[in-house]
Amino acid sequence: MAFLKVVPLEEALKIVESFKLEPKVEKVPLEEALGRVLGEDIVSPIDVPPFDRATVDGYAVRAQDTFMASESEPVRLKVVGEINAGDTPSIQLKDGEALYISTGAPLPEGADAVIQFEDVDREGDTVVIYKPAYPGLGVMKAGADIPKGKLLLKSGTKLGFKETALLSAVGVSEVLVFKKPRVAVISTGNEVVLPGEELGPGKIYDINGRAITDAVRELGGDATFLGIARDDRESLKSLILRGLECCDVVLISGGASGGIRDLTSSIIEELGKVYIHGIAIQPGKPTIIGEINGKPIFGLPGYPTSCLTNFTLLVAPLLRRLIGRETEVRKVKKRLAHKVFSVKGRRQFLPVRIEGEKAVPILKGSGAVTSFVDADGFIEVPETVEILESGEEVEVTLFG
Repeated sequence: MAFLKVVPLEEALKIVESFKLEPKVEKVPLEEALGRVLGEDIVSPIDVPPFDRATVDGYAVRAQDTFMASESEPVRLKVVGEINAGDTPSIQLKDGEALYISTGAPLPEGADAVIQFEDVDREGDTVVIYKPAYPGLGVMKAGADIPKGKLLLKSGTKLGFKETALLSAVGVSEVLVFKKPRVAVISTGNEVVLPGEELGPGKIYDINGRAITDAVRELGGDATFLGIARDDRESLKSLILRGLECCDVVLISGGASGGIRDLTSSIIEELGKVYIHGIAIQPGKPTIIGEINGKPIFGLPGYPTSCLTNFTLLVAPLLRRLIGRETEVRKVKKRLAHKVFSVKGRRQFLPVRIEGEKAVPILKGSGAVTSFVDADGFIEVPETVEILESGEEVEVTLFG
């Protein structure tokens, strides 16, 4: 097929949006839900607290019995019992009575206030009160924290420890979450070896396999690194077939530029369909988007910065859709640290590092490992722009 019949980025995004993969949900125990994305709205099934309870250690009273209390003429009430957190009160307070109560204990019937013990004196079975209480003093009413029926969390919420704690507070033991999309990751190239292996002459360590696999996992996907395909048809084809067998999406880094050894597009064409082979952006022009047996397959550039940029532009939106996080594209406004020159007529995505309110361009080139390691994200330079001035406001798309 003809290589580099490049298309605009918008056309590539439309292809990605057209893939028929649909989000799926599954129920998991709450103890396994950390980091997952809710697939349902959560409404509180109970009041929290479920009963009126004391917020201090002290004496449960009928507030009206204390209205005449003063330093000069204190009120004396008979202490008729004690209730602690976890107890079920069996006493109903009557006129002139009080009950010792612990923080968190349910209020006995008849009581409507709790006076903390530091503000009273105890004389045998009598409590001496020096100032009036009012209804609700020292009391948290049932449902005051969380009323029954309140919407607690919306579908699409990523569950952190605060969210799982909230669900525990209302007694939720399992939740519906979006299934993690399964993603196969393949690196390519005769020159690429795995970390830990001997680095022979002309060899480089694989960067993209680790970077893409962990980028998928950070987004919430389930990534499987299948290894390195050598520059021969059978090696790459066998790994693609393995990826199609075990996963929903296949990502390949390298092997997309159209050279004599770049076999990705012809293999995808043999097994399925190539929609795009070349996007009018820099870096990242040599990118393939195809489909095999209803499963998206992406051929990403081999240079690390190009690879991660195109992953963020093309693959991340698909994965976010599958796990209910479509709205979570992270962008921030910053001021450009220094002037940038671009090539007019070519849409450029320039890696930048964020330093306070500044976006510092990284100009080492997409082949440099530190171009993306040092970068927090990238800015877009439109085709019509040749110069971005120092101090100009730019929008940074953050990686991840």
